[in-house]
Amino acid sequence: MYYSERQYSNDPDGRHSAAPARTLYTERKVFSLHHQIDITDANGAPVYQARSAVFSFTDKTDVTDASGMHVAHIERKVFSLHERHFITMADGFSFEMSNELFHLIRDVTNIEGLGWTLEGNILGFDFRLHDEAGDIIAGIGRKFLSLHNRYVIDIFKPEYEHIVVAILITLQHMMSDRAAASSSSSSSSGSN
Repeated sequence: MYYSERQYSNDPDGRHSAAPARTLYTERKVFSLHHQIDITDANGAPVYQARSAVFSFTDKTDVTDASGMHVAHIERKVFSLHERHFITMADGFSFEMSNELFHLIRDVTNIEGLGWTLEGNILGFDFRLHDEAGDIIAGIGRKFLSLHNRYVIDIFKPEYEHIVVAILITLQHMMSDRAAASSSSSSSSGSN
């Protein structure tokens, strides 16, 4: 089972609609010169694509729509304890994402410039994006039993779709960075 198959009626605050307005899917291309994430609709048709520079300290990523139009640019701050990323939308609007520290299982990611929060469970790959009033904008979950890092995103407020897609791509980068840091620290401690 993956995220979009779950019932949203279990939300304790009841601040969402019963069904998403749109569901999108992502898949990271493993064998690619560029780090690439394709985002498709329920029929598998391409909707967005994210491509990252191969060699970049700041993990520069550009998101385009299916017609090739620029949607967003994402960069990671090089030295940050909070996994800070800067996102600039095509219209020039910009915001930042950073993780709050000292949460063991539940992740809390602040989205500065929007007033939104992304809360979830790292172990269960289950996240919800809330606006400043606490209403759900989107649900993000990992599809299990997949050979790739595949995510499902349920969008409840379609007017924010471009921003939600940029947040999803940034979240995937943050989780990849965390996994890489974890594996490098465990391999260096194992070699001592």
